[in-house]
Parts: sequence; structure tokens; C-alpha cells
Amino acid sequence: MSEEQKKDLKRFFSIKEVAEEFGVNETLLRCWEKEFPQISPKKGGRGIRFYTRDDIEQIRIIYNLVKVRGLKIAAARELLRKNKEGTTQAVEAVEHLRNARAALVELRNQLSEM
Repeated sequence: MSEEQKKDLKRFFSIKEVAEEFGVNETLLRCWEKEFPQISPKKGGRGIRFYTRDDIEQIRIIYNLVKVRGLKIAAARELLRKNKEGTTQAVEAVEHLRNARAALVELRNQLSEM
């Protein structure tokens, strides 16, 4: 089983895994957890965080608003409060377009090697 398949079967993720996925530090995730009620990882003994796929999707949306689009935390929080569904759909559309672009760039690179 590949690492990607193992990841797909996993139910909970550590703060380290989530931070690595987004290329941010763990402190930023803790900060966002305080600022955005949408992020609510389960906490085990000694306060260790366990993120679900839903938590990760919320982080993906917040990451897009704050890091990609450059919104301040207060503006991102307000946007999510006013129009969560529209914001989520827009973030998902951008994510699909990025993935498509990456696939096309990879295809172009493979073709140029021929």
C-alpha cells in the first residue's frame, strides 16, 4: 500500500502532519484554532490535537483566504461568517483549477522530454 493510500485511510492527523501539508508552522494552526471556530480538532491526553478531514478542509479554506488571497484574519472570519457556502465553493474551484494546471504543466514537461 502506498503512502498516499495509507493517508486516505487515516481518520486523524497530528498537528505536525497538518502543518507540513500546508507548509505552515504548528503555532499558526493553534492561532487559527483560536480565531476560527470552524477548526476544532479533538484533543487527547496532555492536550494533543487530532485533526479530522473536516478540520483539514476548514484549514484549507482559511489558508486560501489568509495566505493565498491575503485577507487579514478578521476579514476572513467575517467572510466565512457571512457566506460560508459561497466562500467554500470558491476555494474548491480554485483548488481544482490549481490541480488541473499542475497536471497540464506535468504533461507539457513530459511531452517536451520526448
